[in-house]
Parts: sequence; C-alpha cells; structure tokens
Amino acid sequence: MLPKIKKAKKLIYLDHAATTPLDPKVQKAMQPYLGARFGNASSLYMLGQQAKIAIETSRAKIAEVLNCRPQEIVFTAGGTESVNLAIFGVVRAYLQRRTDNPSMPLPHIVTSQVEHHAVLNSFKALEKEGVETTYLAVDQQGFVNQKELSQAIKPNTILVSLIYANNEIGTIQPIQPIAHVLHKINQERQAKNLPQIVFHTDACQAAGALDLNLSRLGVDLMSLNASKIYGPKQIGLLYKKPNVKITPLIYGGGQENDLRSGTENVAGIAGFAEALSLAQKNSKKDNKNYRGLRNYAIKKIVKAVPDIFLNGPDPDQDSDKNPIRLPNNISFSIAGVEGESLMLYLDPYNIAVATGSACTTAGDDPSHVILAIGRSAKLAKGTIRLTLGRGNKKSDIDYVLKVMVPLVKELRRLSLPEQSEDYLRK
Repeated sequence: MLPKIKKAKKLIYLDHAATTPLDPKVQKAMQPYLGARFGNASSLYMLGQQAKIAIETSRAKIAEVLNCRPQEIVFTAGGTESVNLAIFGVVRAYLQRRTDNPSMPLPHIVTSQVEHHAVLNSFKALEKEGVETTYLAVDQQGFVNQKELSQAIKPNTILVSLIYANNEIGTIQPIQPIAHVLHKINQERQAKNLPQIVFHTDACQAAGALDLNLSRLGVDLMSLNASKIYGPKQIGLLYKKPNVKITPLIYGGGQENDLRSGTENVAGIAGFAEALSLAQKNSKKDNKNYRGLRNYAIKKIVKAVPDIFLNGPDPDQDSDKNPIRLPNNISFSIAGVEGESLMLYLDPYNIAVATGSACTTAGDDPSHVILAIGRSAKLAKGTIRLTLGRGNKKSDIDYVLKVMVPLVKELRRLSLPEQSEDYLRK
C-alpha cells in the first residue's frame, strides 16, 4: 500500500542534470530573434545582418567567459553534436592524412568507462571502423588514474576524451593536471615525429559549477551546451584550438568557418550566451547553496533509509577550493529496490528524480557508470539520482524524505517479502 501523504502543490524538480527551466533573462535575450528579427544570418540585407551581428556578439560574449578567442568557438545543435564533432572530426582528419600516406598506422583513441553515451557510442562506432580504442577503468569514486592514462598512450594515440564532471555521480576529473601531463607527453612525441595527442573534454555538466577558463584548463577541444544552465535546448558549442585539425560532420553552406553547415539558430545562440554569462556570474552563490543543501539531503537520507549507498566522491571532502564532486549532485544505490520503480512511484507525489543519465533512463540495463565504480548489477539497478537547482529548498528535501522512506519500505516488501537484509546487500 502506498503512503497516504498529501501531494505537493508544486513540482519538486530534482533532475537539473537532465535539463533546466529557461531563465526569464535568457528568454528575454532570445525574444527579438523569435519575432521581428527573424532573418537568416547569411543574407546580406539589413534583416540578415542583424542576425549575423547577434551571432557574433554572442560568440564574443561566450569567448569572454571562456577566456578564448571568438573564432575558436563553433556553434552546434547541442552537446551531443559537439562531442561527435570533436571525436569524429579529429579521427577523420587523421584518416584523411593517412589516405595520402598509407604508412601511417591506424589511430588509437582513449576515453574512460564513465563517459556520457555521446562519447562512448562515438568510440564504439569508430571501433567498428577499425580505430583502436582504450576505455580506462576508474576507482570507486569515479576518478581516472593518471598513471594508467599515461601508460595507455601508444605511438599511434591521437585523441584523449575525458568528461570534466560526471552527469551521474558528480565526479570532477582533474582536467588541468591531466592536460599538463599530456602536454609533456606531446613535447616528447614532437621530438620523435609522432602525432600530437588532442585532449577533448565533455564539460556539459561543468558550466556554472566549475572553472571554464581555457587558458588554465589546457584542453584542445571542449564541449558545452545550454540546456544544463537555464538556457534553451538544441544549442551547444565546441571550443577548438586553432592548431587542431578536424573535419566537419555536416556539409552545406559552410557556416561556422566551414565546420558546421546549416542556418544558424540565432535565438538559441543569443540565449546560450546569456545563460552562460549568468551561470558563471552566479556560480559562487549557487554552488554554496547547492553544497549546503546537498550535504543536508545526503545526511538525512542516509540516516532515514537503511542499506543505502552513496555513489561518487565523499561530499565532506568537496569544497569550493577543492571541488571533487558537483555541488548539486546526489546519487544513491538502494538495496532491494528498483530505481526506476521508485522514480515512477515518486512522480504521482509531484517529485521528479532520475535513475541516471536522462539519455538512458528508459533502458533496462544498469548504468555503466555505477557498474564501473564497482557496484553489482543488482545494486546498480537500485540507483536514484537527485540533482539540485536554483529553486530547491530544505523543505523540498524534507518532503521527498517523507514520501521516499515509506515508499522504499513498501517496494522492498513487494519485491522481496521473505528475504533477509543480508540478501539485499549482495
């Protein structure tokens, strides 16, 4: 029997890693290009040039946030396209050079086992085309071992792609030190006439929470999108250093410096620029609020629910000066409960949570991220993810607990009525 608890009047939205609502200031920035200023930026008359100016103004605004040059930014239709452009772009540019020089070996590319599917599925597709791939293991908190990364490098390695902040368990990879290691390796490779290794990071979950200053990060390619930072959907970007050679995925009119053809999403670009600017401007205040609420929620949930296991880095070790976990991320694996069932039972109470990545929530297989950090398949299927946002308060967490605790008990009773707690932990 489900708990008889009064349904919340408002939606308790705890899935901000999946997407965020549109900020009113962002909507205002977009509005002119959804109405009167509807022109195509490739048109030479005034209406078209208004669109062109809006794009280039937005590009400059984003470049200021990222501390890069405007011409190093390529707009895409979201984070997934940006990731694909980075990975396929680097590999196919190499393969084109190999066509002219068949003695060049087939390329080798490196990633980790806890990447977003945009990266993993791109790697698997290239693997079928004959590209050599390595998937680095991670420790129990989701961190890549830098020594193992160095050992994975081969003479034919051309690309390393690592997620900056994990979308499921919140682990923040030390991108800057890894970039430094790869830079030293590249210096040694140059003397040996070996191909330079391009370093790409998927930073879609990092914006607003982490340092995006490219002069400090040291990456060659970086993917971002707007829908995680209170911006519009279907707009993203790829930062690309000038010396990095990539081939386009989409051919046509040659927009975005011949790297991404297609009529530009002017409203989306204007909204992205405003959202990114606001996210970085408000990051210090937002992160402080999220950390306090995250730690409050974790302690309350662990105390109230037996046989529950926190996934990802220790939040007590995380701070603004030493960020190791996204400040808004909470991921639990609950013994004896199907995470998807719990998510669906919470929904009628006006509570929106996730089981993992929004891209794979509907799948039957346990999360590859949870398995990679050492959880059993049974326990991985009991994973629930709460990601906080600007509108969340302590009262939201208290309400979630009020509903969740009896739901967990009931779901355990229904699924394993005669099994012991020891069995549930296996």
